[in-house]
Amino acid sequence: MRRILKAKSSTIFSRPDFIQQSMSIVTRPIWPAIKSFFIVAFILMQIASCNQQNSAEDNLDNTLYRLKNLRSRAASAENPSAEPGKGGMTANGLKGSPAIKNLKDGSTEILLDQKGPGKIRHIWCTTKPRKPVHLRNLILRMYWEGSTVPSVEVPLSDFFGVAHGAPVPMYSELISTQEGRGFNCYFPMPFAESALITITNESGTDLDYFFYQIDFTLGDLITDIDGRFHASFYRENPSTLGKDFTILDVQDARGIYMGTVIGVRSLSEGWWGEGEVKMYIDDDEDYPTICGTGLEDYIGSAWGLGVHNTSYQGAPLVHGNFFSLYRFHVVDPVYFQKRIRVTVQQMGSTHKKNVLPIYGDKLIFSPKNHPRRDPDDGYYLRSDDVCATAYWYQWPLIQKRKPLPGKEKRSANLIGDS
Repeated sequence: MRRILKAKSSTIFSRPDFIQQSMSIVTRPIWPAIKSFFIVAFILMQIASCNQQNSAEDNLDNTLYRLKNLRSRAASAENPSAEPGKGGMTANGLKGSPAIKNLKDGSTEILLDQKGPGKIRHIWCTTKPRKPVHLRNLILRMYWEGSTVPSVEVPLSDFFGVAHGAPVPMYSELISTQEGRGFNCYFPMPFAESALITITNESGTDLDYFFYQIDFTLGDLITDIDGRFHASFYRENPSTLGKDFTILDVQDARGIYMGTVIGVRSLSEGWWGEGEVKMYIDDDEDYPTICGTGLEDYIGSAWGLGVHNTSYQGAPLVHGNFFSLYRFHVVDPVYFQKRIRVTVQQMGSTHKKNVLPIYGDKLIFSPKNHPRRDPDDGYYLRSDDVCATAYWYQWPLIQKRKPLPGKEKRSANLIGDS
């Protein structure tokens, strides 16, 4: 470095000798210090980079390659207790009892009864027959930690992503109905003490087969900061004019709202999807913390609705006046510390003259207040057949729940009914 400085001094300009000597004296101790500084800085940057990478990997749960002290198990009709080394034993391994056969009307079968700690990773099932009345009236229930109140109580097809009992394909990262007949769930479901899952046939007919497999691990570290999985089903047929439909209402718990499957059967002509999805979080009273711009916007689309499926949102059913939509908050979870209420307005959009014959003096109408719009072009509140399955995590567990709609109310006006 001294030679370089001297070379530059001789070619660029001439310095007195005492300056050259001073520079030589100064650069001798500075260079090792500069070198050490950059070495230390480089090491610190590498450590920070590794820490960031490890943190990101920890957030991904290292599911693909991190070795863990966990035990993998699967419950099925052939091995309902999920014992190790006990699968495929019946009929000398020739698929002797792969399903629950002749599932009687009114009967309940246990799909999983397992001590913890553990975590359910995947649920698959299918049934035969699969008419809408069967898919709406096979009731899935899940109980955690010895509770007698089900944390999950939802009709089968609604839980797996499609409303109205419609046997249509639906695909997302968390739940799917493959080809309209293979039901899958990938919501992680932790349990510390116990997990109990049942299926009840309330369809009015005996079922030929019910196949299932529940994949889970044992030995997971589960604490009170791990919310337990919950799901609920509500239906209003018809919904109350002028009142928002409730998707979810949770009190006295911390948790995470994960999303919903919404079914709409429109009861009058015109576009029905203008309603805002509102989330009243913790101390909210009259107005919500989160308020959207319309139902089709909430599921990621716009300007109406067509059939589509994406990883977290979509509409697998758009047929006549039957619609099924879904939205999952995976990358944008909604946290609550005390309570949450999620609602959706029953709102349409049209010219006032089109809805006056339907609602008369009960019409609730608001103009769009747009300089390029007719004052009678606006929004109006509707009454339709609406249902919703909500998914969330909470702790402590739910202590009571709104009763599941009875069979008659669940089964009325399903898709395919004459």
